[in-house]
Amino acid sequence: MFTTVGTRFTAMLGEIDHIEIEASDAEEMADFLKKLGYEESRRTEHHGESFELEPADQDGPIFEIHTVEGEEVPGINHVAFSIDDIDAATEELEEQDVDSIVGPYHVEKTGRTITNFRDPDGRRFQMVSDDSDDE
Repeated sequence: MFTTVGTRFTAMLGEIDHIEIEASDAEEMADFLKKLGYEESRRTEHHGESFELEPADQDGPIFEIHTVEGEEVPGINHVAFSIDDIDAATEELEEQDVDSIVGPYHVEKTGRTITNFRDPDGRRFQMVSDDSDDE
């Protein structure tokens, strides 16, 4: 969601939910993050095999790690923001003429609903709503 401040808009996306990293070896990257104090919170079959790690004190964003495939290269794939009303936020992005909006759509393997969009240089960002919050 956005609010108008003069002629500029202020984002109301919420906190960073997760940072997705594409690694040459997801398990090796997960082990590295564990050495830095992160704990594995979930493994899924998302992107083949995916690891989700969170800080031991649970204060900070989740790292979602998967192994690169095909023509992908290791690096940060996207930053995702937590959002309560993903439908309204997606509509607001459309009204603001944000590029390359895809979603919202449900990802069964993660139990989340997401909307992807691109910045002017083509980097991918994501809004995410945890579907378990709706129950």
